[in-house]
Amino acid sequence: MNFVIFMPDEWRGDCAGCAGHPLAQTPSLDRLAAEGTRFGACYAQHPVCSPSRCSLFTGWYPHTAGHRTLWHLLRPHEPNLLRYLTDAGYDVRWYGKNDVLAQASFPGSVTEALGPRGLRNVGDRLAEDPSDPLYDSFLNRPFPGGPWDTADAWCVARAIEFLRRPHPRPFMLYLPLTLPHPSYSAPQPWHDMYAPEDLPPPRPAEPEDKPMFHRLIRRTRRLDRMTEADFRRIGAVYLGMCSYVDFLLGELLRALDETHLAGDTCVLMFADHGDWAGEYGLVEKWPSALDDCIMRVPLVVRVPGGAGGHVVDTPVELFDVMPTVLELAGTRATHTHFARSLVGQLRGESGEADRAAFAEGGYDPHEPHCFEGREDGSQAGRGPEMIYYQKGRLQQTHPASVCRSFMVRTSGHKLIYRTSDVCELYDLAGDPRELTNLHGRAEVASVQRQLEQRLLRHLATTSDVTPPEEDPRGLPPGGFRAGGTSAEGQDPPG
Repeated sequence: MNFVIFMPDEWRGDCAGCAGHPLAQTPSLDRLAAEGTRFGACYAQHPVCSPSRCSLFTGWYPHTAGHRTLWHLLRPHEPNLLRYLTDAGYDVRWYGKNDVLAQASFPGSVTEALGPRGLRNVGDRLAEDPSDPLYDSFLNRPFPGGPWDTADAWCVARAIEFLRRPHPRPFMLYLPLTLPHPSYSAPQPWHDMYAPEDLPPPRPAEPEDKPMFHRLIRRTRRLDRMTEADFRRIGAVYLGMCSYVDFLLGELLRALDETHLAGDTCVLMFADHGDWAGEYGLVEKWPSALDDCIMRVPLVVRVPGGAGGHVVDTPVELFDVMPTVLELAGTRATHTHFARSLVGQLRGESGEADRAAFAEGGYDPHEPHCFEGREDGSQAGRGPEMIYYQKGRLQQTHPASVCRSFMVRTSGHKLIYRTSDVCELYDLAGDPRELTNLHGRAEVASVQRQLEQRLLRHLATTSDVTPPEEDPRGLPPGGFRAGGTSAEGQDPPG
C-alpha cells in the first residue's frame, strides 16, 4: 500500500463542509470523507507546530522526551514514522516545510526532501502604519499571483510530478504545507470568497475567567481596538485560505485517479493544530492555549478496502496516525509509545466512547531557552516589523502568560490545568463554544476531581519511556582507562 499525507498547517477541525460548517466550500475534503473515514473529534497534542509534529511522528506526548519547543526536533537516535517506512522498503518523498526532523535525521528517513520554492504564500500587510490596529492582526492583502504561484502549489506540483513517474516500490508522499497558517491571505478568488457578514458570529472577546494571555495578546497586538467586523473579515479570509488548500487537495486526488494509483494508496488529510482566526477577539495561536478551535483538527483517511462515509465522533489523538500507518504498511513500531492504531475504525468500527484526549503546552521560567523571542522581543535579529515580534516580546515580559498547561478532554467535558494562570473546566454538552469557565464551582466538584485524577494518571504513566535495549551491568572486559586502553593488568596508581 502507498501513502499520501496531505498536511496543511493550522487548519481548524470545524472549517469544512463535511464537518458541518454552514459556509465552508471544501469539495475535495468532503469527497475524501465520503470515500473514507472522518474523525470528528481528533485532537492535536500541542498548539504549536514543532511539538505537535514530533508527537505525530513518534506517538510520544511533548513532555515524554522534552519535545515542547519550536527548536527541539527529532534527532537521529529517536524514532520517527518516516524512518520506520524507509526501513520497511518505502520510497519516502517529502515536499514542504519541516518543523519535525533535525537535519541529521533526514539521511535514513527520507529518499528526497525539498522545501517550498517560489513566491511567499501570502500578500503584503494590509496596514503599513505600525500604529494601525490592523498592523499586527495578521490580516494581509490578497496573494499577488495565481493559484499555482504559491509556495504550497509548488510543493503539490512536485508531488503530482512524482505520482506520474513509475514506482518500482511502495511510496510515502509527505506534503507538509504552510497554509492556512497566517498571515491571513490567499490567491483570488479564494481571498474574497466569503462575505464576512455571512459568517457565524465569532466567540466574544475577553469572556470572563479566561487566562491572562487573552487580555495581554489583545492589548499587545492592539486587537482590543478592532471591531467585530474586523474579526469577521479575518475569519472570512481564513475560511478562504482553507478553500484554497482544498483546491490543491483536489488536484492531488485528480492526479491519483489519472495515474490509477488511487486503488493502491491510502490518503490521509490532517493538520498539526488550529487557529483562533478571530474567535475570542484573537488571532493565530498561543503556546499554552488549549481551546477547541486550536486543538481540534481535521482527520480524514481514505484507505483501499476501507469503510466509506464512516464518521467517528468519539475522541482520538492526532499521533494515532503513526501506528495506524505502520499497521497498514505491514510493520510496527519497536519503540515504546502511547498512540493507538485506528485501523479498526477505518474498516467501520465505532470509536472508544470513554477515551480521553490529552494535550499540553507552555514553558516554565527555569527554561528561558524555550521561550520565543529575546528580551527585546526580536527574533533572528529582526525588530517590530517581524510578524512574531509582539508574540516573542510578550512571552519574555510576561512568562506566566505562557506557563505549563495540560488538557484532558472527554466527549462531555474539558479540564485545563495551568501552573501559573487560570485553570479551566467546561461542560461541552451545554457550552460547546467554551464560554463559561466552571473551574472551582461546587456544582461540578465531582467532575473536576475525576478529570484531575485522570490527568494525574496520564502524566504519571507517560512521564518518560524506557528503551527496549538492555545494557550489561558489569564493567567493560578488562576494565576501562581513558584513552581507550584496557586497564587489565595495570598496577594501581601510587
